[in-house]
Amino acid sequence: MYIENRRSVGCIDMYVWEGKHFSIMDPNNVNTVVYQINETLKEDLKNSPKYTVTRLDYTEEMYGDKKKKTFYIDDPSDNKDELVILSFGKDRVVINMAILQGDKITISKKPTPLKFNTLYSDTEKEYKEFKYTPNFKRQISIIDPETTEEVKPTVYFDEEANEVRGKCKLKANKPYFAFEIKEKKD
Repeated sequence: MYIENRRSVGCIDMYVWEGKHFSIMDPNNVNTVVYQINETLKEDLKNSPKYTVTRLDYTEEMYGDKKKKTFYIDDPSDNKDELVILSFGKDRVVINMAILQGDKITISKKPTPLKFNTLYSDTEKEYKEFKYTPNFKRQISIIDPETTEEVKPTVYFDEEANEVRGKCKLKANKPYFAFEIKEKKD
């Protein structure tokens, strides 16, 4: 893994990229995604979660049976950037943390493997729609481990309950990975 600090790297179709990037080699049947942890400004904390995450854009190159993924941090902080690295395999995800400080990235030496469990349903359904009352002070990300795409909820106003509700469309008998960033309490 390496990191480069680049400013005003170039102009392609009137797009100028400024920021930093680093690369990870994914073995066959592993798909890695990276999120940058953002701390909410104090003046916005009343109606927002303390932390949010931004999924990093990436490019991909094949090297035999491995994929080299280059992740881009568009707006790196002057101090440090905290990252969540999620590497999805066939039936598990490996969760890791990293800190980008200057031109150096430090990755935890103790990743956490997590095996997927599937919620079983007695009724045969292709999709199940989960309804819930969202808490806008909590950002929970749901990921389909097969595609590593985020499952985005739909938010709507329920006039009968007189409140904002959310719903998420998930396939039955299929695992999903959900995570939230919280402050560690001693």
